[in-house]
Amino acid sequence: MNFDDTPQEAAFRETARKWVEANAPKEFLAELSKSSLGRIRLANHDIVDVGKAWQKKKAEGNWACLHWPKEYGGRGATPIERVIWQQEEGVYGKLTQPFQIGEGMCGPTVMAFGSEEAKRRHLPKLAAGEEIWCQLFSEPSAGSDVAGLRTRAEKKGDNWVVNGQKIWTSGAHYSDYGLLIARTDPNVPKHKGLTMFFLDMKSPGVEVRPIKQANGMQEFNEVYFTDVVIPDSQRLGAIGEGWSVSLTTLMNERMSIGSRLATGVPEMFEFCSNLMLEDGLAIDDPAVRSKLASWAVKSSGLKYTSYRAISALSKGERPGPENSIGKLVSGMMLQDIATYAMDLQGAAGVLTGTDEETVVQGQFQQMLLSSPSMRIAGGTDEILRNIIAERVLGLPGDIRVDKDVPYNKIPTKGR
Repeated sequence: MNFDDTPQEAAFRETARKWVEANAPKEFLAELSKSSLGRIRLANHDIVDVGKAWQKKKAEGNWACLHWPKEYGGRGATPIERVIWQQEEGVYGKLTQPFQIGEGMCGPTVMAFGSEEAKRRHLPKLAAGEEIWCQLFSEPSAGSDVAGLRTRAEKKGDNWVVNGQKIWTSGAHYSDYGLLIARTDPNVPKHKGLTMFFLDMKSPGVEVRPIKQANGMQEFNEVYFTDVVIPDSQRLGAIGEGWSVSLTTLMNERMSIGSRLATGVPEMFEFCSNLMLEDGLAIDDPAVRSKLASWAVKSSGLKYTSYRAISALSKGERPGPENSIGKLVSGMMLQDIATYAMDLQGAAGVLTGTDEETVVQGQFQQMLLSSPSMRIAGGTDEILRNIIAERVLGLPGDIRVDKDVPYNKIPTKGR
């Protein structure tokens, strides 16, 4: 397989490079380059405001959501051109963090199941940075079992009335719209009684409560719904087909997370090249070199596995279960690298501050505190292993005693 640019791709890369050079907000370059893994923060600016400005400028230059169709705010670019753009955008891509869920997960779901009116109304605004979307799936009582959710939606005339709670919703505190999956029929097995909607996050009855994280950030939220009214026109897919719709979201989510998740490999190589141990540089230590080699091999595997997904997209296929591999491996590697870096640092690993030395030491501290969430977001390691085993390798399915039992007949506490 040849990974070199074709003449057309080389021309596209040159155009993208020149545009980034002429338009990127270079005043944030130093901060973005030094942002700790798992903690992107600007000292004197709100990253949401800066991100909106950058997203708007990209949209005006026809570089936002560039793989989307032109009529929905995109460029109609190929998957390969999308990868080239991400490479050329570089660290400035961190500014689009508030839009990653909308662009990578919600947008493709609306595009696949929404009405033409909904697509033309919302997708261009999402691409232009005028609207931010979140994903309302996880619940306290369901864990990684999305189909075990309790939030209910009841049909009343041309509307649905929603009551319940979601948790771990990234970006809900600054989102304008959200994808919501709710139970519409408790009398059928749990996977068959779900329906997908999208809603205005400013609707009466929606309450967002931020969750303080161990690394000092507030990216996740609890969201409560009390008699929230959603028009039936904002339903995505057929009634009771929410599980099928959610698979589109989840497959896109795992591909999006797996392809963009920093593993810490480049930072670890640089760190070990400068860290002095008792008997010399860390990178000269055979045990350290063995670790680095192992991570380098895994990082290379992740790279080419993502190319496989890009090839599938270029053929018009939807993201499949194989994208769970990238998310599973990168999440575990992120935590392993952070843990090992902290071990090498010893007592210095607790330091954090603004001077150059403590910033370098602190990046692995922040990485370690953030890494557990990466092994939960988009499906826990255990869920992903089941998906890979059953849907990629074709192994026998896990035993599910509640598979054909009506949801309201499944024994549980506090229903």
